[in-house]
Amino acid sequence: MSKVLPRIGRRRALQGSAAAVVAFGLLLWWLLPLGDTPPTGTITFSTGTLRGVYQEYGTRLRSELSRDMPGLKVKLVQSAGSYENVQRVATGKADFTIAAADAVETYELNGGRGADRMRGVARLYDDYVQLVVARDSGISSVAQLRHKRVAIGLPDSGVRLIANRVLRAAGIDPAKDITPLADGINTGPDRLREGKIDAFFWSGGLPTKGLLDLARTFGFRFVPIDGALVAKLHSKSAAALYYRATDMPESAYPSVQQGTSVPTIAVSNLLMTREDMDPRLTEWVTRTVIKSRDDIGAHVHSAQLVDLRTAIYTDPLPLQEGARRYYRSVKP
Repeated sequence: MSKVLPRIGRRRALQGSAAAVVAFGLLLWWLLPLGDTPPTGTITFSTGTLRGVYQEYGTRLRSELSRDMPGLKVKLVQSAGSYENVQRVATGKADFTIAAADAVETYELNGGRGADRMRGVARLYDDYVQLVVARDSGISSVAQLRHKRVAIGLPDSGVRLIANRVLRAAGIDPAKDITPLADGINTGPDRLREGKIDAFFWSGGLPTKGLLDLARTFGFRFVPIDGALVAKLHSKSAAALYYRATDMPESAYPSVQQGTSVPTIAVSNLLMTREDMDPRLTEWVTRTVIKSRDDIGAHVHSAQLVDLRTAIYTDPLPLQEGARRYYRSVKP
């Protein structure tokens, strides 16, 4: 008996060691495909405006890509936002970008050049429409923006697409019934604090740094965008079907919301590229995006919502071949 027990112990130890080797091998495969060298070269990533989530996410993602692919140079280029990002990728001025699904659909509906070449990499997180006014403002609904000075976002931004649609759904002509101003999250907060505008629209992940900064120095609140307006939006545009009625959670800006949620609109953000992008490079990029969720999410709260189970749903864009390869490789 004394000889049997050690033999059993040795067998179990060997089995345990084998299991550990397998687990370690799987971990290595997740982090770095065995027998595969990282892609090299240079890519251009179109981000967004300063103080916005696209810019911050793009900066953090570049660091993660550099860690996984040391020989890959990632050039970041700022933009006005979603619509310009879509244009850049479709026409070859950028290789990867983030854009809201409604901006992608709008570009396709407008017959934009290169629209048929656009491809999805991953669904990332949702943008929330945030209509901001001073705390002591008398504006409590979208309809009350009439005759006011309203920042509707930069030209070619996703914010402007949404703002104009929301205003029209409320019976307001953006060109005639308000004084429209081209401020984004980089300038809108300061102009509101200085009393130079009455309200501004922003569409971005929660929370947005520009609004967190404003909350430290100025009292503001959010104007609700109710479900009735969302229903009107859906009836007016195919691109607006990507909007959904939701509530901005009370945890987004605790000092501003004071324990209350705000009815608003959400739209999904997509990481996108082109059909002709190297599939191997795209597969590596996709892997980095998924596995870096927690590292990026520690700094960009929205990134915590990136999920392997939902990342494949990049409608209205079909998946790029490299992204498809990655999702197939990790399918349970």
